[in-house]
Amino acid sequence: MADQSITVPCMRRLFQTLAISALLLAPASAADAQVNFGIRIGTPPAPRAYRVPPSPGPDYVWIEGYQYPQGSHYVWHNGYWTRPPYAGAYWVEPYHVGGQYYGGRWEGSRGNLAHNHRWDRGRQRDERRDPPRNDRRD
Repeated sequence: MADQSITVPCMRRLFQTLAISALLLAPASAADAQVNFGIRIGTPPAPRAYRVPPSPGPDYVWIEGYQYPQGSHYVWHNGYWTRPPYAGAYWVEPYHVGGQYYGGRWEGSRGNLAHNHRWDRGRQRDERRDPPRNDRRD
């Protein structure tokens, strides 16, 4: 019969080595196992021609109309006047490169803010995002 005083410490050391190796290698194998699906629907159609309405105020900027993907086709998003989300923010128009669509977003010193199409459901998109101002001084 084999000497158990030598076998037990060797087995314990082997088990510890295998456990540490598994912990170190598990994140690498999980990262390789990620699957990414993308749907390519081609380049967007040409922009539409339209007349830009007058600015509603001095602090508004015009966001040019654009096509954006929705499901398996593109949808036209009308241009609109809006206020930047914070002072110094600027609009980066959506673009399409190499079969990939990149959505429009606000950028600036306080970070990026992606355009949220839920803001577009009403005519008063800025009023729903910003609290009403009370300019009266009683």
